[in-house]
Amino acid sequence: MSRVGLLVLGPAGAGKSTFCTSIISHMQTIGRRAHIVNLDPAAEATEYEFTIDIRDLISLEDVMEELNLGPNGSLVYCFEYLMNNLDWLEEELGDYNDEYLIFDCPGQIELYTHIPVLPAIARHLQTQLNFSLCAAYLLEASFVIDSSKFFSGALSAMSAMILLELPHINILSKIDVIKDEYSKKRLKRYLNPDPTLLLDSTNETWNPKFQKLNKTIANLVDDFGMVQFLPLEAKNPDSVSAILSYVDDVTQWAEGQEPKEPNDQIELEDM
Repeated sequence: MSRVGLLVLGPAGAGKSTFCTSIISHMQTIGRRAHIVNLDPAAEATEYEFTIDIRDLISLEDVMEELNLGPNGSLVYCFEYLMNNLDWLEEELGDYNDEYLIFDCPGQIELYTHIPVLPAIARHLQTQLNFSLCAAYLLEASFVIDSSKFFSGALSAMSAMILLELPHINILSKIDVIKDEYSKKRLKRYLNPDPTLLLDSTNETWNPKFQKLNKTIANLVDDFGMVQFLPLEAKNPDSVSAILSYVDDVTQWAEGQEPKEPNDQIELEDM
């Protein structure tokens, strides 16, 4: 039996929930069973209802009201509470042994770049519940076509990749929002970027005092060689299908499926 999960990560506004909706719609269209697991205690269901919802255990609104905490503090509290009640998550996931689960995560990236909460949950899913996991990190395309913002986004993606220690793909979302030809041409540079060339293109506008630091950051991104992005148009089935194929490859989804009998063998048995 195959237990496959996709963790959908990225900053607020990157289009994570839209991506979850698009990929589950596509999977259902091609006859695959999939469910959304909501791990955002402040989220609201969209087109597809959440099959498993952290708000059934704890919600951001209740924590803010009862403990008089701000939204960020309340979010951290919610995840610490979840960590102390992983038996609830295990029970909720128990009925989905051979189906695809898409984990829609909050937009506060400190949960997986500074606080080891999501990494701990990911390890629990892998080691205790036998999940094959993949992390998809989304950045908004219109955000990264500025080189300085690209480096910021690339570093946050690398941080998540290192801390989660999972097969990892990076996605540029909202590609269809980019309309003018100049921005479209610039965008191509960021799908498979050369950080050193991007740095050279910004040297004239960046403060000379930070040139050494900027060069070090560019070399760091370049040395990893793993900050590449897949384009996403959420309403384009071909775009969603291409990303799903990458996820299937890294999670080895096909290898976990039960073999089906050839049609001719089925026909012989029916005679």
